[in-house]
Amino acid sequence: MKKLKLALVAGIFTTAILLGACGANDDESTGAEKSNPSTDNNTITVYSAGPGGLAENIQEAFEEETGIKVEMFQSTTGKILSRLEAEANNPVADVVVLASVPSMEGLKSEGKLQAYEAENGDSINPDWSDPEHYYYGYSAAALGVAYNTNQVDSIDADWSDFSKPEWQGRVTMPDPTSSGSAVDFLYGLTNANDDGWDTIQSWMDNDLLIAGANKESLNAVITGDKDVVVSAVDYMTYKAKNDGEPVDIYYPKSGTVISPRAAGILTDAQNVEGAKAFMDFLLSDKAQEMVANAYILPGNNAIKLNDRPALNEIPTLPVDWENAEEKQVETLNKFSSMN
Repeated sequence: MKKLKLALVAGIFTTAILLGACGANDDESTGAEKSNPSTDNNTITVYSAGPGGLAENIQEAFEEETGIKVEMFQSTTGKILSRLEAEANNPVADVVVLASVPSMEGLKSEGKLQAYEAENGDSINPDWSDPEHYYYGYSAAALGVAYNTNQVDSIDADWSDFSKPEWQGRVTMPDPTSSGSAVDFLYGLTNANDDGWDTIQSWMDNDLLIAGANKESLNAVITGDKDVVVSAVDYMTYKAKNDGEPVDIYYPKSGTVISPRAAGILTDAQNVEGAKAFMDFLLSDKAQEMVANAYILPGNNAIKLNDRPALNEIPTLPVDWENAEEKQVETLNKFSSMN
């Protein structure tokens, strides 16, 4: 694997650069790309890292309920952050929705977000949200082990088991230089376990395939090219399973990483009141039910889920997101130097 050049980690948007392709080929980056600034109090501009379908459903429901029009730019987390940087002297966006809490932490630390105590904010998982109300973790994905059900009857392996001879050449993983959730996984696994990096190295020694972003990695298992994908985004797997694909997912008993998605109001928002209304709606039961219907974990744990386990049913690893942006850069550089 090629090493990343250190120049890539310079600047205030290091995570944006390193994750410039974050989910670029999965459902995080679908929809129209519009960037006209709001010109009246009845319009807001939202930059959203998907996922595809959910963002549009929330947009439509918000517009219907409030009468406020949403100009939506959907792309990847990295591309959104790069766009915000490019527009620093001529701000456009009011609200930003990212698939990366470390990236949101970066925006907060640079003074790019403004605090807002949103309606229903108290119902949102505090572990995914900023205690000073600069952003809220409105949803999350759990990163598990997806497998081809035509080729694997059942599986109950722990993370370290994929270094065993019987799994040689059968396992794939999303590329952390293309997938923000894969970076979250690496960061969580290696910080929660003293032997985490040894486990990653043992996978590589067992012919682990690093296969693009989340969708490419999952597709390799759906098509049968590989049997298992580690660090699989669970809601993508549940959706594929519901669509009739021969795939399922489980979470190792030792625990896995929860990767939250967060939303916040930008400091330079042109329509602050409209942005507050959008945040209130995003955390409402109505929007949280839309999140659940997309097989994603809602920020409100009281929302009923169908066809997937709830957060309290998933064994999780403890992850400290404080200063995670800088630590994830170190994690990604270490991973990229391995072979």
